[in-house]
Amino acid sequence: MNDTIKLNKQRRWSESKAHSSWQIFKIMAEFVDGFENLAKLGPCISIFGSARTEAGHQYYDLATEIAKRLSEEGFGIISGGGPGIMEAANKGAQLGGGKSVGLNIELPFEQHSNPYIDRDASLNFDYFFVRKTLFTKYSQGFVMMPGGFGTMDEFFEVATLIQTGKMLQVPLILVSKDYWSGLLTWMKETMLDRNNYISAADLDLLQVAETAEEVVEQVLTFYTKHPLQPNF
Repeated sequence: MNDTIKLNKQRRWSESKAHSSWQIFKIMAEFVDGFENLAKLGPCISIFGSARTEAGHQYYDLATEIAKRLSEEGFGIISGGGPGIMEAANKGAQLGGGKSVGLNIELPFEQHSNPYIDRDASLNFDYFFVRKTLFTKYSQGFVMMPGGFGTMDEFFEVATLIQTGKMLQVPLILVSKDYWSGLLTWMKETMLDRNNYISAADLDLLQVAETAEEVVEQVLTFYTKHPLQPNF
């Protein structure tokens, strides 16, 4: 019995290694497809937030207005391509006459493409890390609406890349003091003051806004001092 179990484990391990080797080509294909499509875009802003925010909610309406105002200033809008805040962002992009891009991810729940993505700008991914690489490479700013684990993952990914110099500093704007203030207080009191795990300059990378006007002003003010260019 023990020998049989051992042989089965070895066989499964060998099959897994063979599958991993072929998997590289699928990963490469997602990168190539994404690079070819997104390299055609001009300056863009990514808007992140919860897939569970329904139309009519204050955050949905605010995300729509933010995307619309940024589009009117000449920025394309990139979202995760799904429902909720992502849908609101793509809707606002189209209302503002801007490019509306959706980087959708295949998930067993919540995620499906929203109807406000431009036909030539809807991409589907199996791998989160490929999708996040494309977000960070082709976005000249990030607007973080309230959201859950996925939004936090995207927020800290961008913050870490900027902090470590792996991508250029760009506007990183947290929308709604009511939602983000608890996290910001914890970062200052626990991460900075109590443990010195971050520096005060790291917190300066973050901006907070309440309205669409404030978001647009922060983005435009930043780019009066910095050139618009790809991140890496």
